[in-house]
Amino acid sequence: MYPRVAGRLRRLPWIALGLAVAASCGDNRGAPIDAGDGGVIDADLRDAPDRDAADTDAPATDAPDLDAPATDAPDLDAVAADAPDLDAPDLDAPDVDAPDVDAAPIDAPDLDAPAIDAIPIDAPELPLPVTLRVMASNLTSGNFQAYEAPGARLIDGLDPDIALMQEFNVGGNTPAEVRAFVDQAFGPGFYISREAGVQIPNGVVSRYPIVADGRWDDPQVGNREFVFARIDIPGPRDLWAVSVHLLTSGAGVRNSEATALAQYVTANVPPGDFLVIGGDFNTDTRSEACIGTIGAVVDTAAPHPADQAGDGDTNAGRTKPYDWVLPDADLRPYQTAVAVGTLSYPDGLVLDTRVYTPLADVAPAMLTDSAASNMQHMGVIKAFTITE
Repeated sequence: MYPRVAGRLRRLPWIALGLAVAASCGDNRGAPIDAGDGGVIDADLRDAPDRDAADTDAPATDAPDLDAPATDAPDLDAVAADAPDLDAPDLDAPDVDAPDVDAAPIDAPDLDAPAIDAIPIDAPELPLPVTLRVMASNLTSGNFQAYEAPGARLIDGLDPDIALMQEFNVGGNTPAEVRAFVDQAFGPGFYISREAGVQIPNGVVSRYPIVADGRWDDPQVGNREFVFARIDIPGPRDLWAVSVHLLTSGAGVRNSEATALAQYVTANVPPGDFLVIGGDFNTDTRSEACIGTIGAVVDTAAPHPADQAGDGDTNAGRTKPYDWVLPDADLRPYQTAVAVGTLSYPDGLVLDTRVYTPLADVAPAMLTDSAASNMQHMGVIKAFTITE
């Protein structure tokens, strides 16, 4: 028994020392070193009933730098408590997404405004002269009156600077889908004005900044309106581009639409600015009444764009002049030939890939694009060289 007792006696000083250290640690409850392993975990421990809140929140600590995360831990709880603010309406408002769409927002509220709301653009002024290629584009295909690969290739092949778009549907019409389509068909950086909330929207796509846009009510139809965009083209004058899609229900209805459109133009477009109206007029002839009516604000006189064989008809069957690009009297003197590859078209071009040669000059357009399923129109383009 003696050796065993002696061994226990030898261990007594160490046991005593351990008890002293344990007692010392117990007095340091809430000290900074306990909070350094994770703010969220420590925040929960401080809320437990058996913790000393006063010690945890004490402003004075032995090591302020090391204790910063611990003293700031309640802020982590504050963020969590305020999380519902992330769903606040202002974060989902169209203005949040507006700068990404297109300098001119795809769903911009200005499209519903009856008057023009200028959007300041600080783009640098480009030198003159500059040639603008202006296109009328109702180049949808498939079963949903939407832009698909054939329409994108036709636009890309004609390389417009400004396009007056009809039936401007793309996939599910999300801003990302519309943006991706424009990047593919026109190129990155183009500006977009597109009406929202209608079945077959009109719109304008522009290489140059859209400084104001909106829509005017078409009194004859409810599934689209007249869409206008005021474009800051190079030079001292702006260009007003108006996209229209008149009804197929008769010449009298189309004339009523043209009457309303001419009134909007007269009331809103400054006389010193350029103007171009274009798109799908669904006209049976070039002498239809609506053309005479709209002639009060734009120049409708011949010659008109045509294909390489001189055919100016633009419907799928090439029997009717559905599609137009009409400049006003100020812009018409600047009209110039449309250059495609090594060829030149003084009055503009109607592109029908079924007959156009050499097709490589309008790449990536393909032979079958103008014959795509439910492709009802040809692309029409004019050019204008602005010199002053």
